[in-house]
Amino acid sequence: MSTQATVAPKGPNGSKAAPDTGRRRLTYPVVLLIIAGGLVLFSLTRIVTGSDQLTDSGQFSSALGAAVPIGLAGLGGLWAERAGVINIGLEGMMMLGTFAAGWIGWQHGPWAAALAGILGGALGGLLHALATVTFGVDHIVSGVAINILALGLVRYLAKLWFGGEGSEAQAAGGNTKQSPPMDDMPTFTVPGLSDGLHSIEKHGWFFVSDLAGILRSLVHEVSWLTLLTAVLFVGSFFVLWRSSFGLRLRSCGESPTAAESLGVNVYRYKYAALTVSGALAGLGGAFLAIGVHIYQENQTGGRGYIGLATMIFGNWRPGGVAMGAGLFGFMDALRLRAGGPTVHALLLLVAVLLVGLAIWKLRGGLAAARRAAKIQAGVSLIIAVLLVLWYALTDTVALEFVEMTPYVTTLLVLSLAAQRLRPPKAIGKTYRRGEGT
Repeated sequence: MSTQATVAPKGPNGSKAAPDTGRRRLTYPVVLLIIAGGLVLFSLTRIVTGSDQLTDSGQFSSALGAAVPIGLAGLGGLWAERAGVINIGLEGMMMLGTFAAGWIGWQHGPWAAALAGILGGALGGLLHALATVTFGVDHIVSGVAINILALGLVRYLAKLWFGGEGSEAQAAGGNTKQSPPMDDMPTFTVPGLSDGLHSIEKHGWFFVSDLAGILRSLVHEVSWLTLLTAVLFVGSFFVLWRSSFGLRLRSCGESPTAAESLGVNVYRYKYAALTVSGALAGLGGAFLAIGVHIYQENQTGGRGYIGLATMIFGNWRPGGVAMGAGLFGFMDALRLRAGGPTVHALLLLVAVLLVGLAIWKLRGGLAAARRAAKIQAGVSLIIAVLLVLWYALTDTVALEFVEMTPYVTTLLVLSLAAQRLRPPKAIGKTYRRGEGT
């Protein structure tokens, strides 16, 4: 009997070549090209549909404000899940952050409110760590329990502290569903640059005016908390991917047993990750309260769950989370600010993107996956045709569909990104010291 050996292909230096998986790594130049191409499409859509509000600086400023709490929640989820703990409780931690910010903010100002939000969310993260790391509770069950517990707790405390008969909070404007108002958070503007970009934006030039609108939103009346959020994203990248602390923390999410064998205290790192996770989510909740100057019941509005979606869409990387938060923030701002006519213009843009997706699906992929790619391309083309018909036969989009846009976007983006995802290997698994020895 003879055997036939399979010879692996050699690389240019004689080493074994990496198998062709059909996937290409998204480098920074490629990402910049994608962003530039998206802006060209937005500019074309604005010109064709006449929907100038689609790319003005006010729209992007609103999108930036909407993206910050979502991005902070997603970044918090990233810290937790890189350490191997699923954090479904982001929504509850954001609730704790909004309430703590409202409670402290009306008495001591917005910066104290931000700090209180961080502490409130961190307490939620510690509770999740106690349940999952110390007692081994299922991560999903613990996260859901925290969401339910936080909702009940903030409602009870709001009635007790803000709505008490004859209380100081009630005299200052509070009630059982909201806190008294707090002062404004300071903003910064670059005067000369802001005015110059506004002048370019008003001309309505193709691409140039749209780019000016985006840039002006970054230098005109920007909250200091937004700048802090950008610093936290950059800092998280360097801490998690460029430091020994981050390497140890990520090893707890990939192989805690191997990390333990190298002397890493896995429990300590999981606790640290969940504390930071809760603090970031709490800061996102505080941003919501500070932005409207009060805490309100149900203020988070599911942004913790959308933040979790941005983390998955971003493939557990800070840059991907930031891009996902920007996308969802833009759609949320459209829902709140623009309304039916502008969302109607987006139907045409989404149809073009779906046609591009169908072409990409037909051109790429391994031979074994081509049948599935053809099915996906066909579905994309059918939906694109339906969207074009919808656009051609109507003048606006009903308010109910406008309200759905952030959540529909969440589902679409996750379904399209699902094939490129690579979660930490030990995510969601209960760890016990010494179990692998």
